[in-house]
Amino acid sequence: MNDPSHVTILKEIAELLNEETELESMLQGSLEKFLEGTDFHTGWVFFIEENGKHALIAHENLPDILTEQDCFYMKTGGCWCVNRFRQGRLRKASNIIECKRITEAIDRSKVNPEGITHHATVPLQSGNERFGLLNVATPGRREFEAHELALLESVAFQIGSAIKRIQLTKKEQEVALMQERNRLARDLHDSVNQLLFSMTLTARGGAEMSEDADVKETFHGLQSLAQEALTEMRALIWQLRPKGMEGGLTEALNGFAEMLGLKATIKIEGVLNLPSKVEETIFRIAQEAITNCKRHAGADEIYIWIDAASDKIDMTIRDFGRGFYPDHVEKLPSVGLSSMKERTRLLNGEFSLKSHPAEGTQIKITLPY
Repeated sequence: MNDPSHVTILKEIAELLNEETELESMLQGSLEKFLEGTDFHTGWVFFIEENGKHALIAHENLPDILTEQDCFYMKTGGCWCVNRFRQGRLRKASNIIECKRITEAIDRSKVNPEGITHHATVPLQSGNERFGLLNVATPGRREFEAHELALLESVAFQIGSAIKRIQLTKKEQEVALMQERNRLARDLHDSVNQLLFSMTLTARGGAEMSEDADVKETFHGLQSLAQEALTEMRALIWQLRPKGMEGGLTEALNGFAEMLGLKATIKIEGVLNLPSKVEETIFRIAQEAITNCKRHAGADEIYIWIDAASDKIDMTIRDFGRGFYPDHVEKLPSVGLSSMKERTRLLNGEFSLKSHPAEGTQIKITLPY
């Protein structure tokens, strides 16, 4: 590790890691910089979850055969390094005798992936927490020397520490956001919500006290507007600080729909054991759809189907209300629909919308996890 070039590459990667705040861009950037400063040519990063499922998070200079079909050979099946990681037996940088993914690609396509058959692997970890694997390869190389593996371990240690830092920062941001939502919800409840409630009572009292028909009608109009604004305000407070989530999605969504005066028919298939981020996204999208149904559909019932698999969740939301032409919404974007699409995109999900006047609206999302 006394090689000056090693010190330089470690310094440059450390500077990049200190600047980055997003996980994927950090991994991609550090991988690119590592390959630029060493004799390694190709690299990729797997994240491996507690259940053993792996995901390709970053890659650079992969041979063409390995990028085909959206990196099919890299994303499917198992291999020695991932299996050893799952078993807790991969603790340091190691030479892989032969890469199963690469040999399968060669066998199926009969094309040698640019001379790459072997790679080195190193776990990404911070303390006792393990996140995944950093793999690197070079055409024509079947084995890497001790000093190269030592450099790989040093880089992996830096990246592991940066992953932990980013995760902690994200958690702090989520806690801060939750606290701010709770504060805003309390403020709205204690001020605006109470004012609107008082306005409905005052308008009703004014209507009862007056003998003039026009004045009565005016007060009734004010009462109706104030009541509508009060319902909207309660929905906003609920969105900021949802009640009932501790009882599960069904209870929370039923409660929200009931508050808006809608009946929600909810059917769930499979066992819901979702990461908190996925569960919140499912809830927020369904919540937005229920709100849109109340405001625009003219329906009094909404149907929600949730199908949970081991690696993804599908949700379909349907009403039989007014409906609309989706291309008109594309020209004049709806804030609600944009929010649902953005929430889906952030979790690498799929969003689809079907609607037609007098036939209602259907929204379907698929979220991987």
